[in-house]
Amino acid sequence: MHVGVFFFCGVDMPDAGLDGTPPQDRRYGQRDVLKVYADLEAYARAADRLGFDSMWLAEHHFQHEGYEVVPNAILMAAFLAERTRRLKFGAMFNVLPQWHPLRFAEDFALADVMTGGRMLCGIGRGTVPREAEPLGTRVGWNNDPDDTYNREVFEEQVEIIKRAWHDETFSFHGKHYQLPPQKIDDRGRGVQTLTLIPKPFNTPVEIWQPVTSPPTADYVARERHKAVFWYQNRAMLKRNWRRYAELVEQYHGIKLRLGEDRQAVLNIVLADTHEGALELARPGHDEFWRFLGPYGWSKAYADEDGKSWVYGRIPSLDESIAQGAWLIGTADEVGEDIVGLQRDLGLEYLSIFPHFPGMVREQAIEQMERFMRDVMPRLVAPAEPVAVRA
Repeated sequence: MHVGVFFFCGVDMPDAGLDGTPPQDRRYGQRDVLKVYADLEAYARAADRLGFDSMWLAEHHFQHEGYEVVPNAILMAAFLAERTRRLKFGAMFNVLPQWHPLRFAEDFALADVMTGGRMLCGIGRGTVPREAEPLGTRVGWNNDPDDTYNREVFEEQVEIIKRAWHDETFSFHGKHYQLPPQKIDDRGRGVQTLTLIPKPFNTPVEIWQPVTSPPTADYVARERHKAVFWYQNRAMLKRNWRRYAELVEQYHGIKLRLGEDRQAVLNIVLADTHEGALELARPGHDEFWRFLGPYGWSKAYADEDGKSWVYGRIPSLDESIAQGAWLIGTADEVGEDIVGLQRDLGLEYLSIFPHFPGMVREQAIEQMERFMRDVMPRLVAPAEPVAVRA
């Protein structure tokens, strides 16, 4: 099993929780942000030492609130790779509509070459208007005009990036991009194609993408990207996990293993007692939802009848545990839950989220240590053989 660790890349937030400073009133400065970058180096060194296979970062912009303060995950990954031995680095996710596709293709390829092939490619469409619009794009919801525009741009970008990485020369002429533009003169010759310099160290590049809606599931399967599932009701997770495999078979005639080409990301908090884990988790959970709630994350939770929660509903920690989206407790409790997921999903790729608002560096590293020491040995060999299900 490939095991990763994922960080939102947030500042120390000692008053995290329902009674803390409202998210819109939080404002952190340069010193707080620079400490995050030092923390990330410490997390990378710990992950390398503990035996994690990968470390994932989040790309976000303009966040004076301090929740996510890495605007360029590729650049940060190259820095962290230089300070570790074998750990691979990716983003959950590089927000493509906020990039020019050729600059993204170049930056990723150069980082992959510089790190000797230790870059992982994760891409997404974005969710935050305050980030998207200053960077020249738009985000929307539920197939409204902005959402349709964003999806069109994203899909053209992906095609451009793939051609740039994998073809010796390439061109692209679509609705939103004309590459190369017409009527470019270069020393008396018209420019008809482009060549990306350099190519990635490893080709073809494997692409990871979050699956959060039926249209996205369809696209990810059709493109043969690998699917990432995070922060979903447990029944929804299992349904979407199976649906991805069905779509791959439908489009490509390939029958995947039960867990092939899919990654589960799990929020975990471990402690010596269940009560201790709840106490540690509650401030971070509640602050997380105060931050994420306005961006529609509640749609990934569901009632017992399977109906998704209404937009903007904020769960308690107990409700998130009941949804199966947070794994809280002792190593025995969390390990038993993940073993069940391994049995049901055939997990081949698993990443944990060990750092929540209110936690400090030492607590996050302790979570990583507890997981690898007390939980991971249960997952190396499944208790029961995992077979491909018809």
